[in-house]
Amino acid sequence: MSNVKIFEDRKIRSLWDGAKEEWYFSVVDVCGILSESEDPRNYWKVLKNRLKKEGSELVTNCNQLKMQAEDGKMRVTDVLDTKGVLRLIQSIPSKNAEPFKMWLAQIGSERLEEIADPEKAILRGADFYRAKGYTEGWINQRLQSIEMRKKLTDEWQERGVDNEKDYAILTNEMTRAWSGMTVQEYKEFKELKKENLRDNMTDIELTLNQLAEVMTTALSKQKQPSTFNENKRVAKEGGEVAKETRVNIESRLNQNVISPINAKDKAELEVKTKLVNN
Repeated sequence: MSNVKIFEDRKIRSLWDGAKEEWYFSVVDVCGILSESEDPRNYWKVLKNRLKKEGSELVTNCNQLKMQAEDGKMRVTDVLDTKGVLRLIQSIPSKNAEPFKMWLAQIGSERLEEIADPEKAILRGADFYRAKGYTEGWINQRLQSIEMRKKLTDEWQERGVDNEKDYAILTNEMTRAWSGMTVQEYKEFKELKKENLRDNMTDIELTLNQLAEVMTTALSKQKQPSTFNENKRVAKEGGEVAKETRVNIESRLNQNVISPINAKDKAELEVKTKLVNN
């Protein structure tokens, strides 16, 4: 992806942080577009001072990175991640910001509805994938994988694992055990950045990942690990079961089922997908 994003024919400078899996956007560029100020740097300076006085965390969360300026030189500039940019939009009184504010209000409303009625989240998820062009067969499997993932994270919570960072560590153990790659390595293999890895898996990959998660859940219920290291060993063991299945599939097909195919070609994600020869 380019380091320059286009919004209504105007450029927003951006940088990708691979370690954090996050895009960072130039605050001055965003302010310039939304406020239509002739001096966006000064506009941001004034806004930043006001936000500081209000005790806003937005300024605290603002980072500084080197980006190419208009004169071609690399200069330090204030940047925000995606969440920060959305918060910034809410702070700018501008007609250009109104569509974003309305969108955020709609998302918030839908989220409250989903909390009250989780079935709506499932239906919206299916509609989201349809709108993206995924096939019905793949969508059905993906929704099943979401259910399996929820059961696994619920089990981890029962075993005292209760934060996203630890979930990521356990998921890495499990994924590496069955695929030979960490989640980040797998995403790089598929040429992904912020995208969800599962949304870019073939249905064979999804099946193997589901098997790893189901087995990890079952083993955890049986062994009842009480420490984080014990949970890691169980996650690895669950992944190894899926690896055994993967090796068996590959020997029968004489092909590697770990595929670089991603969601750019959604039709190829189903079983008829072209696999990669060993």
